[in-house]
Amino acid sequence: MSILIKNGRIVTAADDYRADIFIADQTVSLIGRDLSIEADTVIDASGRLVIPGGVDPHTHLEMPFGGTTTSDTFETGTRAAAFGGTTCLVDFAIQSRGTSTIAALDQWHAKAEGKTAIDYAFHMIITDMPEERIPEMRQLADEGVTSYKMFMAYPGVLLSDDGTIFRAMRKAGEDGTLVCMHAENGIVIDELVKIALSQGHTTPKYHARTRPTRLEAEGAHRALAIAEVAQAPVYIVHLSCYDALHELRQAQARGVMAHAETCPQYLLLDVNRYDEPGFDGAKYVLTPPLREDWNQDELWNGLRTSSLDVISTDHCPFCLREQKELGRDDFSQIPNGGPGVENRMSLIYHYGVNLGRITLNRFVEITSTRPAMIFGLFPRKGTIAVGSDADIVIFDPEREEIISRHNPHTHHMNIDYNAYEGFAVKGVTETVLSRGRVIVDKGQYVGRAGDGRFVKRGPYGGQYANTSAQLQRDPLASRPGLGTPGVR
Repeated sequence: MSILIKNGRIVTAADDYRADIFIADQTVSLIGRDLSIEADTVIDASGRLVIPGGVDPHTHLEMPFGGTTTSDTFETGTRAAAFGGTTCLVDFAIQSRGTSTIAALDQWHAKAEGKTAIDYAFHMIITDMPEERIPEMRQLADEGVTSYKMFMAYPGVLLSDDGTIFRAMRKAGEDGTLVCMHAENGIVIDELVKIALSQGHTTPKYHARTRPTRLEAEGAHRALAIAEVAQAPVYIVHLSCYDALHELRQAQARGVMAHAETCPQYLLLDVNRYDEPGFDGAKYVLTPPLREDWNQDELWNGLRTSSLDVISTDHCPFCLREQKELGRDDFSQIPNGGPGVENRMSLIYHYGVNLGRITLNRFVEITSTRPAMIFGLFPRKGTIAVGSDADIVIFDPEREEIISRHNPHTHHMNIDYNAYEGFAVKGVTETVLSRGRVIVDKGQYVGRAGDGRFVKRGPYGGQYANTSAQLQRDPLASRPGLGTPGVR
């Protein structure tokens, strides 16, 4: 099926212009002014922004954790993502300690295949990596899984010791792949949790009080130092505070290939949420926790100055009733995580672009282009260019909504609350194309489970992600060492 998008304002990380887009065979075939060409479907985008589909590189769908499983499936979670303007996400497969990462990848393929509304890829969470299994990292890369996540938190479950982290980073550096780090000092945090519980402190706010910013900063410092010695790139996930941002900037100034993401929750919510009546503070038990509100301006500044590369969601939903309730009498037993995959684009557009914190091009860059580049999806994803996948969002910059679990226009996630309940936004996704197929049409879902495909990613591409200057030169130019992703 061919599609012609007429009269839109096309915005990428580098460009802002008015033109028409002709789509055929799932890709962008032609871009030009006043195209006169026959198409099966014509979409009038007058008064709308036409932007690349969002790329969310950090979600947890159908993830077992804390005695339960995240409430969004690959079907419901990717459908909600599509409603919000995200057309590709990178989820996390999890290796159980002592088992093969290849077997873990097979398990996650079985969960997702034939069920997703949009395209998807995987990182691999590595819990241990003895010398004899190091070759698995190359096997994963050959399967299109070119990034791995490791934890400095959750001792006995997910935590890796520094030797294992160094070993994995060194191999990643050799292979052109990337280690993503959950940077917190989990050993000390566990001691703080024991002290809090021994003193009778069991309520949700003690989740934040036992995970101070200095321990996030210490983890970031250690992860960055290990990457520097290993001569490997590193990506810090869900950076939440100024202390960790300061460590990141120092490493970048030394020439470390260091990237980091932050999330809407750290830009828009603060530690006072834990004081909501009753057990409602449990909604915000996520890791790292919410911080004091003064950190928010520092994070926005980090995005504006490119110290921070990406806004992801860390979408990890657990229902307040039944799931979060597991920790009603012990905050350490509350499943860590919250929702957000559906609301990211509107929140960052409104509170970023509309409020003058970032430019429109930077909005596209941090929600789509940079994650696509860093994680080996660019130029197939993350831009609008001839030859790129027709993952396109038609975005209404004037439409206003109030985000709420009760608003059918803003909440399709499978969870019984919305972390941004009552937030007003101006700027909403209207129509979404995934590889040239309309899956959301003026706010109505017209796709189906199985529209999405697994995308094999190329090598780490952060060293080539020099934003607008390079994009403007030639968005489809071949880059040494940056493979072209394929479809599984």
